[in-house]
This record gives sequence, structure tokens and C-alpha cells, in this order.
Amino acid sequence: MTTTNQPGQTMQTARSLQRLYFIRAGFSILWVVLVSALAKTNTGIATVLFIIYPAWDALATYFDIQANPPAANKTPQYVNALISIATTAGVTLALQKGIPEALIVFGVWAILTGLIQLILGLRRRKQFGGQWPMMISGAQSMLAGGAFIAMAHQPNQGITTLAGYAAFGAFYFLLTAFRLSKTIKAEA
Repeated sequence: MTTTNQPGQTMQTARSLQRLYFIRAGFSILWVVLVSALAKTNTGIATVLFIIYPAWDALATYFDIQANPPAANKTPQYVNALISIATTAGVTLALQKGIPEALIVFGVWAILTGLIQLILGLRRRKQFGGQWPMMISGAQSMLAGGAFIAMAHQPNQGITTLAGYAAFGAFYFLLTAFRLSKTIKAEA
């Protein structure tokens, strides 16, 4: 990440990212609860939840862009937002064919956005430290995406397959948010 580090800028960015990570974790937890409670019994809700997840990622990426200083290189976030918007449309279209097709789209998305998350974690670790949960999450997302694609056509695969993925995402966002507290205290 290329930035001109003005006094207090690191702390302000760290606080903004910390807030965003707590919100992202909360969303993921709520999504997992809704999927676990409702998706198996209500296909309409399952469909909406399938579409909402990548749409939320696009919106959260927008907030990530806003959290960073103007001089920061935001190319990975812009690419991520575009991929998430395309995935939202792709999942919507794929669901018309079936769950396996939607899982494949979701899997490709998880691989691509996981790679971007890994890259962002590597870039941010020098400025903010403690980005290892984001780097692990990115790598795990890439592996999970491959698994979604591989098991898409197995019987009984559906949106509940994605609940573990979202739960781990929440866990890693919480870890990173708590780790950013150290950066915020060091800058204070």
C-alpha cells in the first residue's frame, strides 16, 4: 500500500478498518445464523441469502476504500468490488440453472477475492501489523473456493455448504479487528 503517512493517519485508518471488520464479522455471523435457521426450509430465503453475500462484500469493499487515505493504492479493492458485483449478478443468473452452478460461481469468487485479501494483508502488514489473520483468511478462501467448485455437483450441496466459509470469515475479521487495537494504541 502506497501512502504518505501523515501524523495520526495510520491510527485513523486502523480505527476505520477495525470498525469495518467488526461490522463485517457481525454481518457474517448473522448470515450464518439465518442460513442455518431458514435456508433448508425456505428456498426463497435461501436464494436471497445466496445473492446477498457477494453483494454485501461489494458494499463492504466500498467502505474499505473509504477507510483508506486518498494516497493509498486502492486498485485491489476496486478489483475486488467489481468481482463481487459480477459475482452477485453471476449467482443470480446461475441460481436459475441450479445450486451446483451457483456454487461454482461462488467458488470462483472465493478464489479471486481470497487472492486479493491475501495481497491486501501482505501490503497492510507493514503499516498496521497483525494482518496474519487476513492473510490466512485469504489463503483459506482460495482453498474453500476450490472445494466449492469440486463438490458443487455432489448430492445435498446447497447454501448451507457456505455457512462454514462465512463463519471462518467472521472469525478472521474479529481477530484482525482485535489485532488492530495494538496498532491504534501504539499510534495514540
